[in-house]
Amino acid sequence: MATIRKFTEIKAWQVGRELARDIYALTKVMPFAKDYGLRDQIQRAVVSINSNIAEGFERDSNPEFVKFLGYAKGSAGETLSQLITAHDVGYVDDESYEMIAGKLSMVSAMLARLRTRLIAADHTGLRWKTPPAPKPSTLNQKLSNQKQET
Repeated sequence: MATIRKFTEIKAWQVGRELARDIYALTKVMPFAKDYGLRDQIQRAVVSINSNIAEGFERDSNPEFVKFLGYAKGSAGETLSQLITAHDVGYVDDESYEMIAGKLSMVSAMLARLRTRLIAADHTGLRWKTPPAPKPSTLNQKLSNQKQET
């Protein structure tokens, strides 16, 4: 697996960003725009996908990242459920529904694969590595040498 240096390099995050734009565009249109409860909830859920990817990545440990990827996957499922409701009540046309539902399925699968790879990895990230022993300062070395001379 290639080394990822920024969460914005993660393909699932990039697709999640597209999804956020899609959902926000969809919820600006009437009558969806007036259904404050569903509108706000689907917006929060779609934003949560990328927020959890970013937060987990910035934790600097594979176990933490895996946990947050699970939260992101859950948010993708929540967004899909709310999209289905919006489609069922007539807020979303068939074409938009199919396109966004497809992206949600894709991001969910990407997150599942990334979690699986991280769980199988033999390292646990920066946070869990044993830090190197501190090097004695020059002053400590001089003091140690003076004690040995006396």
